[in-house]
Amino acid sequence: MPQAVNLLDAGSLLGTFGALGVAAVLFAETGLLVGFFLPGDSLLFMAGLLSVSGTHGPVELSLPHVLIAAVTGALLGAQTGYWLGRRGGQALLARSRSKRLQEGAGRAAELLARYGYARAIVLARFVPVVRTVLNPLAGVLDVPARVFVLWQVVGGVIWTAGLVLAGYALGSSVPNVDRYLLPIVAVVVVVSLIPLAAELLRSRSRRTPEGDNN
Repeated sequence: MPQAVNLLDAGSLLGTFGALGVAAVLFAETGLLVGFFLPGDSLLFMAGLLSVSGTHGPVELSLPHVLIAAVTGALLGAQTGYWLGRRGGQALLARSRSKRLQEGAGRAAELLARYGYARAIVLARFVPVVRTVLNPLAGVLDVPARVFVLWQVVGGVIWTAGLVLAGYALGSSVPNVDRYLLPIVAVVVVVSLIPLAAELLRSRSRRTPEGDNN
């Protein structure tokens, strides 16, 4: 019997779907509110790693195919999220019972308010959960379509190509790197969560003085 696909495991996704899996996961993670739990960062890095010729992982991928799939999925996903936000994203967020999703929406709104549209849209690509909710939130807040398209393309290309090429560079420079796939992916996951943790600490530190003053 074929093994079930683990949506939280980058290796399982790549071994089952290859480069098409990269496009599908990034589309869901950046365009559909239900995709906030998907492993975008580790998937991109591992896809780049497995694009190195001779790597003995769950599958051997083609670097051009991975780059095309990653950029396509991320850009189409962001535009879909923005369109959903314009159509009724506020109602979707209000109905969601996910605490993590609600917190991500709050951080996305803070990014937009603090950094402005351009920087926030680019920076959100690198923060798990926030990259899922910022796109529909931009639609809800009526961010101008031209501004959103420009900066989501810039951020999407830098995020996807940067992580894929980083994985490829590591795979090309370290012999038998496939032996260390699990610890490498674990490190990527931890590093990808650093912005999220930093933002949580900042939010708590801002709330504490306010609580002391009341």
